[in-house]
Amino acid sequence: MRVLVSGGNRYIGLELVRELAAAGHDVTVINSHVVPLPAQVKRIHADRRFPGAFEAALKPVAEQFDVFFDNTAFVPADVIPMVELFRGKLQHYVFTSSQAVYRRSFVLPVREDFRRHAADDDDHRKAYGVGKVRCEDLLLTEFRSSGFPATCLRVGHTLGPRSPAATRDPVFFARLEAGRPVLIPGEGFACTQLIHIHDVARAMLSLVGHDIVKGEAYNVVGTEIASIVGVIQLIGAAMGISPRFVNVPIEIARKQRPPLLHWGEALVGSAVLSHEKLTAHTGWEPLFGIEAGYRDSWNWYQREGRGLYTFDFEPEDRLLAELGL
Repeated sequence: MRVLVSGGNRYIGLELVRELAAAGHDVTVINSHVVPLPAQVKRIHADRRFPGAFEAALKPVAEQFDVFFDNTAFVPADVIPMVELFRGKLQHYVFTSSQAVYRRSFVLPVREDFRRHAADDDDHRKAYGVGKVRCEDLLLTEFRSSGFPATCLRVGHTLGPRSPAATRDPVFFARLEAGRPVLIPGEGFACTQLIHIHDVARAMLSLVGHDIVKGEAYNVVGTEIASIVGVIQLIGAAMGISPRFVNVPIEIARKQRPPLLHWGEALVGSAVLSHEKLTAHTGWEPLFGIEAGYRDSWNWYQREGRGLYTFDFEPEDRLLAELGL
């Protein structure tokens, strides 16, 4: 297949590019940052932050692709030009969505037909998820009305090498390595899931060639479920370090900026999703458990990651002082 990937220069996108290339696909990336890629991968330079840049770069080559993995679309203004440009040309358009589209559910696990945020919700705290909802609505409506071959992948919390956010794996590695305590909102019993970026890339690759997935949305999450405290313990096990915990009263934790932990479940309660639909349609299953995933990420961090991140523990120190610890 002739495959186009937006992004493709770090984290999930780079992992996807490597998987596609290894599987023998003809891969092109479109992005604004030069990074080492597999030798056979081609690159188009364009910065999506500038209106019209993607369209101008892709218009001359729009008929040269069978599949487009769009990893860098967040609002309809990103998606609409791609639909217009590739209508009647692509065999498959895969939109990277997020578990952030879902409202809180008191029934778990969350399946793809559960309630999402309203597309007209203007609460700024939900802006990321609402933007993804609007993109999904547009694409799935296009499929129903014109047959535009779109699939939406609702990716859960991720772990793995090359995180663009220091608040994911890297801050825990730095914190535990320095002997610092981990501040936990409340008791830390809320549960979550984590999926390794390699498994996300494999999920994306599993869609190629399956007509059944067009016009559908899928959860892409890990199989293992752990409490917030359990996740930290598994990170420690991956590093060979026993973490220390400080439980912060939930009322105090909610006021902290930045949040004490990357995962919103720590403050609002458990979020567990089902990936049964994707498994049934493509046969995909995650390979990494939580501890094995963090061990892989930790090994990368020791080899290559230490100098890539900066950490500010001053807010934690202030809070510890306020708590008399």
